[in-house]
Order: sequence, then structure tokens, then C-alpha cells
Amino acid sequence: MRETAYAKINLALHVRRRREDGYHELETLFAFVDAGDRLSAVPTVRDELRVVGEFAGALDDPFGNIVAKALAALPHGPGWKIELEKNLPVAAGLGGGSADAGAIFRMAEREFGLPDDWAVRAAKLGADVPACVRSEACIGRGTGTELETIDNDLAGAPVLLVNPRVPLPTGPVFKGWDGVDRGPMPTGNVSEIAFGGRNDLEAPAIAICPVIAESLALLTRSEARLVRMSGSGATCFALYGNDAELLAAAELVARERPDWWQLSGHLR
Repeated sequence: MRETAYAKINLALHVRRRREDGYHELETLFAFVDAGDRLSAVPTVRDELRVVGEFAGALDDPFGNIVAKALAALPHGPGWKIELEKNLPVAAGLGGGSADAGAIFRMAEREFGLPDDWAVRAAKLGADVPACVRSEACIGRGTGTELETIDNDLAGAPVLLVNPRVPLPTGPVFKGWDGVDRGPMPTGNVSEIAFGGRNDLEAPAIAICPVIAESLALLTRSEARLVRMSGSGATCFALYGNDAELLAAAELVARERPDWWQLSGHLR
């Protein structure tokens, strides 16, 4: 069994208020790139997890990994031996761990089917996990777990992801939000919300990690249709009109910041 854990990006992320339970009320537009981590599994007598790849070293506790927790939450026989190829940076606003868990849900669905309460089980693992199970463009409300379908007119759009290789935990970024409600997300299809929306976490993320502003400035110099930070950072993305513009942008980033991580792909 093989599955891709598709990189998640937030085309828009509006923070509306702090909730009494300590979480934040959000409106977000999830989208997914056709590349990410890779998982493979073979049946075995008990669950095993091996992590390889460029960012494997960032996961220092494989047994506490969200993949292991996803396995424990789902029917999958006696056990699976999982190899996780960690290609996405950790704590990067790409939902990497959530995407890995979503891939486990899809693998379990193919082999055994999902329980009726799969969305509840997914939400217990993380706010982004329910969206990552389907890995299709959708709107998220509440903490991001209340999902709505949307007409995705940006499917296939070329996208470039850039990360300065600086991990940025989510908690401090949300804590740095100024508490100002700047209004709801626009309505409409994916492009209308993306181009009319914003990411309310950009300012607090830049305050903690100023290099994000450099990423945004560099991508803005390309022929991008839209440049924005994803999630709580520090990954930024740019959307392009064609693959030639994407290639030129990737070459620009590689030339000027060869030390940065980047990933080219297309929106699913």
C-alpha cells in the first residue's frame, strides 16, 4: 500500500475571535498540492513506524508521531509496518503531520473502510486532519474542523512553496494575534476567496520569524498571481498562470536563496 500525504496550504485564513476554550474561531480555505510526504505500508503482526527522508530527524519520537496515533484510531488488522518518507518540513504551516495522518485514513479506507465517526476521530488528532483525509479544496470553520465543499476553479494551478528552513510552532503565532476581527472570508469559488482573502497570522508570524517577510518579498518579484503565507508559517506560497512562470520562480529562489527549501507542484 502506498499513499501521498499531500501538502496542505491555506489560501485564506481569517481569525475571527479567541474562544473561551483557548482555541480560535477561524474561517479558512484549505487547498492541497499534488506532492508531499510518501507513506508505504505492509501488513504485519504489530504496528511499526520507520521515518526516512530529508526531515526525518525532526521527528524524534516516532511512537508519539501522529501517524502512530492515526493507526491506533482506525481498524487495520493486526498491524501495519509503515515507512514514512518525510519530505515536508516540520512546523511549517503545511499540515505535514496532519497530511500524514490523512494518508493513513485513506489507506485504511481502501483496505477496511472507515468507521462512521471517522471525522470525529480525525479531529481528535488535530484540527487540520479532517480536511487532510480528503485532501480536496474545502472551507473550514470553527477550529478548522467544520468543513464545507467548494467549487475549485483553481484545480491544476501551478504553485511554488518556499520555506526558509526555520521551524515555527503554531502556539506562539496564535498568541501573537492582536485580537482584531478584520471580517469574514469572501464568498464564492476558490479563486474568489483566495484573491479576496488574507492570512491574519502573517503579521504575528513575521514578528517572531522576520525571514518570512523576505520570502514574501522574493516571491512577489516573480510573476505570481498570488503570494501569501500558509497557515501559521513559515512556509509561503505563490500561484502562477502557467508552468513556465512557475519554473522561472523556482529558479529565482534557487539562485538567490539556495539554502531555502522549495517544492513545485499543482493544486489538486
